[in-house]
Amino acid sequence: MTKKKPKKTNAKKSTTSWWRPLWSFTWKLSLVGLAVVTFYAIYLDQIIAQKFEGQKWHLPAQVFSRPMALYPGAAVNHPQLMAELKLLGYRKVANPRQVGEFSASSTKIELWRRPFLHPEGNQAEQRVMISFDSNGVSSVKRMSDKRELAVFHLEPVLLDRIIAGDGEDRLFVPTPEIPSSIVDALILVEDRSFYDHYGVNPLAIARAAMVNITAGRTVQGGSTLTQQLAKNFFLSSERSIVRKVREALMALIIDFRYSKDEILEAYLNEVYMGQDKARGVHGMGLASQFYFGRPVGELTVSQQAFLVAVIKGPSYYNPWRYPDRAQERRDLVLRLLMENDKLTVAQYKAAAESPLGLRSAQKSVHQKLPAFFAVVKQELRDRYGDSLLQQSGIKVYTTLDPMAQEAAEKAVSSTMASLDKRAKDIQVGMVVTDKYSGGIAAMVGDKVPGYEGFNRAVEIRRPIGSLIKPFVYATALNQSDTFSLATPIDDKPITLKNEQGKTWSPKNVDKKFSGQVPLLTAIKDSMNVPTVNVGLAVGVGNVVNTLEKAGWSESVSPYPSMLLGAVNGSPLMVAQVYQTLADEGRYRKLTSITAVLDSQNKALDVSRVPSSQAIDPATDYLVQYAMNHVVRSGTAKRLGAAFPGVRLAGKTGTSNDGRDSWFAGFDERNVAAIWVGQDNNSKTGLYGSSGAMAVYQAFLQQRPPMSLRMTPVNGVVNGYFDRTTGMAKQGNCDNIVSLPAREASYRPAANCGEPLSWWQKLVGG
Repeated sequence: MTKKKPKKTNAKKSTTSWWRPLWSFTWKLSLVGLAVVTFYAIYLDQIIAQKFEGQKWHLPAQVFSRPMALYPGAAVNHPQLMAELKLLGYRKVANPRQVGEFSASSTKIELWRRPFLHPEGNQAEQRVMISFDSNGVSSVKRMSDKRELAVFHLEPVLLDRIIAGDGEDRLFVPTPEIPSSIVDALILVEDRSFYDHYGVNPLAIARAAMVNITAGRTVQGGSTLTQQLAKNFFLSSERSIVRKVREALMALIIDFRYSKDEILEAYLNEVYMGQDKARGVHGMGLASQFYFGRPVGELTVSQQAFLVAVIKGPSYYNPWRYPDRAQERRDLVLRLLMENDKLTVAQYKAAAESPLGLRSAQKSVHQKLPAFFAVVKQELRDRYGDSLLQQSGIKVYTTLDPMAQEAAEKAVSSTMASLDKRAKDIQVGMVVTDKYSGGIAAMVGDKVPGYEGFNRAVEIRRPIGSLIKPFVYATALNQSDTFSLATPIDDKPITLKNEQGKTWSPKNVDKKFSGQVPLLTAIKDSMNVPTVNVGLAVGVGNVVNTLEKAGWSESVSPYPSMLLGAVNGSPLMVAQVYQTLADEGRYRKLTSITAVLDSQNKALDVSRVPSSQAIDPATDYLVQYAMNHVVRSGTAKRLGAAFPGVRLAGKTGTSNDGRDSWFAGFDERNVAAIWVGQDNNSKTGLYGSSGAMAVYQAFLQQRPPMSLRMTPVNGVVNGYFDRTTGMAKQGNCDNIVSLPAREASYRPAANCGEPLSWWQKLVGG
């Protein structure tokens, strides 16, 4: 009997019955998941493309100093150029062999200048020989062909970057300008398979996971450079699986869309390198300046290795706080370079034995210039509009002279500490201009120069006292038929009455009267009564007109009291009009900005700075001559004694009751205007010569002056005048004094002013 085959159980049917729906659900779910991932990837791709192909970073506005101009006759001496080169981070060597180096003898400096962006275009690296004489620069010759250059510029000092918004600070450096040693070390330390993977390295991730599991903590990361870039660009620093997945997906997209060189450039400029107070330091370019105070292209191999070393932990490897840690980490990077044939054994040993070469921790990479930067920002708003500083990558070239600023700050700090013992709670405002460019070279608005607050250099309005007097005498000397430096001026008691019947009886500081004094004596001794007499003779309105044409920016009431300085002003306003006196009577509105370039390095259009001939050059020369005598033998003679053999021009000023101490003066290069007083307008007991002039003297001690050349201009001759009457005489007469005079009015009397004899009449005198 044949056995029947057993029937299939229901188990197989049940298995089939649940497997098919599960499979159907799984592949449908996978399809949905794939669609979600695809759409999410498209979304991420748009975000990445927008970042990479648009503006990757908001680059802070870079603010530069003036580029020092060197040319035959430039008022720059040997020590000043040496100081400028030190500030710029040039290295002194026996024989310059590369950019950033110079050598020096007592009268010459051989310099290999860096390439840089000048407002007028890119300046290539250049090797030159600069020679000096007693007047400053005598010649600038190119070393390649010994050709003399008409003008040669040093690169400007990067003063600061104006950060808007995110607090990130960086200097963009394209990949070709990054030293190859940095790139080699970065890849060896952070991502050895960078050029082989597709944004994510699964083997590295697995290896790191095993190491971390074994250690029981996170000791190694498996992220590629591309993943790190994705995290830095788009993600937070939270530790989660979701964030890591998103990071990996973005890294794959970045690697698919962009070349390795583009990714590397973005990483080198994005990577976090440290913290500078409230500012994050990002990228190799800024890190080089932050740690070493020089461009990344000029770093030693040792310094380059440190920049790569510090990426792992900028706080942990802070070289100022933990120098041993930092050096150990740097040496590890150097060893990796040697082991992979990027350095020879000798190069490795030399680099490992060298110090880190850090910049001084006390020297900030940001210039604290609150007073000057306030003026710059206001001028940017006035000339370019409110939105300019919100633009990325603009470059602002200013007129600031870093050496003049340093000298001004040191002068203020040292002098105010001394003066504070005589008059408590005194304050200061100081403005220095460049005589040749008409720009603001330095500014201090507080006795603590870095203090951000009330800017006394610009915002105060105080009576300027005797600083008005040169403009009274300029008005008179312009009337050359009536006044010369030898003209006798009455110095006798006078009383003036106004329309309300009130009287005013001006007096000299010493309360004495001399009867008559030569006009030159009245200026140099700052005599009040002769000044009032001269001002009344030429007309108070005409004096006001002279002052306003010289650049005084606020209205002045034409009352006789203004002749002695009853005119309220600031150091900036005083600097403006004294700049006109120093510049042969030419008025140019003081500026703090010379050019602004956009992110494409194209100059922005702007209206020209106004300029005019305010005072006749011949008249102005006579006023300068008189102001030189103020320093030689007048109210500022202590200043002259401090700098024997140097021609300086200056004027002291003191308001009523010694409330305000003023000084304004200039050498061949700079004009300075200084106020010293109390914010509450109390009496200080300081005169112009004992307060503000002391600041100027300290400034010149920090920045040795260039003697005024005082070359007579056209229209000025050497005249001879009777000491008593002031009459023009011949050079062979008795009782005469030699003084410069305006040629148009110098008519010396024949025969020394005596009647002609019959014989002289016969031969024609």
